[in-house]
Amino acid sequence: MDKIYIKNLEFIGNHGVFAEEKFLQQKFIISIEMETCTRKAGVNDDLNHSTHYGFVSDDVEKIFFSKSFDLIEALAEAIAKEILIKYSLIKNVTVKIKKPWAPIKKHFDYVAVEISRSRNISYLSIGTNIGDLKFNLDTAISHISNLENTQVIKVSNFLETEPFGDVIQDNFLNACLKIETLFTPEELLEKLLDIEIIMGRVREIKWGPRVIDIDILLFNNLIVEEENLAIPHPWMCERSFVLDPLNEIAPNVIHPLENKYISTLKRILDKSL
Repeated sequence: MDKIYIKNLEFIGNHGVFAEEKFLQQKFIISIEMETCTRKAGVNDDLNHSTHYGFVSDDVEKIFFSKSFDLIEALAEAIAKEILIKYSLIKNVTVKIKKPWAPIKKHFDYVAVEISRSRNISYLSIGTNIGDLKFNLDTAISHISNLENTQVIKVSNFLETEPFGDVIQDNFLNACLKIETLFTPEELLEKLLDIEIIMGRVREIKWGPRVIDIDILLFNNLIVEEENLAIPHPWMCERSFVLDPLNEIAPNVIHPLENKYISTLKRILDKSL
């Protein structure tokens, strides 16, 4: 990935936790590193295919003076978010903020915060077998598309499938989505659980009937192992109702643990059934 740098923008402002930092001017030094592809801009010598570092610098200045931030961590987040939202060619951004006049009673060069944020691609599985099934899936997709800084990129066809497990229940209607989001995996999970609650999901019987079920299948190429979150989804390779719609929208995506294309995993599962 190519990079565009903006190094050591200097501003005088009033950011800090302590009362004196709110009225005593301090110097802040901000650097931006943006990952993008400059090939088309370079070949065509055309700024329309690149990101104007002058405009980005202006946006950094506007955010810097928009309010008094208690933490430079919050200022860095605001800058990274603005760049990713406003400049669609930027895939990842690193923001470093130095504070050389921080209120530390010792000799030092500066304190600093550096964060890296990105546009994230995630694949979701949605399913329902209670009520108006198509309406439920359409409603879930609408809720997901309305999440802050999240966009639904692709939606598979809706697929009717038999229920998984030993619980006697009606057939499911399933689908998979490709989304782009600025949320972390943990933040996305929290938002999806909120959508399930809003739609009336009740967790009473494992693998039982549900008005909506939303699972994170993949998130970039990350491997996440936490108490309440596992990515890739642990059972996705064993379930046709996941791999069939996922293969429709992402056949060439590679499973980061299996190191195989989704299309290959589907063929393997089909042969085993």
